Amino acid sequence: MKKQIALLTLLLLSLNSFEAAAQFKKIGKALQAGKDAVQAITLSDADLIKISKEYMVWMDSINKLTKPDSEYGQRLERLTGNIKEVDGLQVNFGVYEVADVNAFACGDGSVRICAGLMDAMTDEEVMAVVGHEIGHVIHTDSKDAMKNAYIRSAVKNAAGIISEKLAKLTESQLGTIADNLSSAQFSQKQENEADDYGVEFCVKNNIDPYAMSKALTKLEELSAGAPKASYLQKMFSSHPDTMKRIERAKAKAATYAK
Repeated sequence: MKKQIALLTLLLLSLNSFEAAAQFKKIGKALQAGKDAVQAITLSDADLIKISKEYMVWMDSINKLTKPDSEYGQRLERLTGNIKEVDGLQVNFGVYEVADVNAFACGDGSVRICAGLMDAMTDEEVMAVVGHEIGHVIHTDSKDAMKNAYIRSAVKNAAGIISEKLAKLTESQLGTIADNLSSAQFSQKQENEADDYGVEFCVKNNIDPYAMSKALTKLEELSAGAPKASYLQKMFSSHPDTMKRIERAKAKAATYAK
């Protein structure tokens, strides 16, 4: 046994110094990434809001926001101009001039709607989707998704928070977070709860409560002809229970219609 240990020691000592340094560098990066990931798990709500704000500044810089005096901007103002706060969450709205049929809300209260979704839906259906996305924030689904995206970003980039003060996100981290968020999927329970919130949001804003089920129906129909890599295909074709969600949203709306 001692002979084996001695032989192993000799083999280690005979390693080329450059190769050894490279290995130590790799190990150091892995250890640092692990530390960042562990520390990320303890992120406070304030930390996650800070990350969300930085993320949204970046997102708004790489996606063209429609101008207030444009057709989309005027429609957005008409739909959301009187909504400044939802269940204690300060909200702000914007439209990205992209063809994607999509919308999302971030933990800092930012709600972004893609022009493609506005083109495909009625005013009431758009607002139902907005309510659904805000529901994910209110139920902390978006916060948890951001936390997971940040952790994966810290591991991939071997960077993150290495002190008590949250470091400014790098371009690489922001890109990784965006990739992680775009591929993340909420559970069926989370989607159901957000659908419920969407119906309630409609009722509170004097919108047809059936707008949620109508929006889901339209999204499912659009997903049938969408490219495989698209958001619609990922979110609806992979969910065998979409019809159950639609029927559930109708039943929820019926309770208010009565």
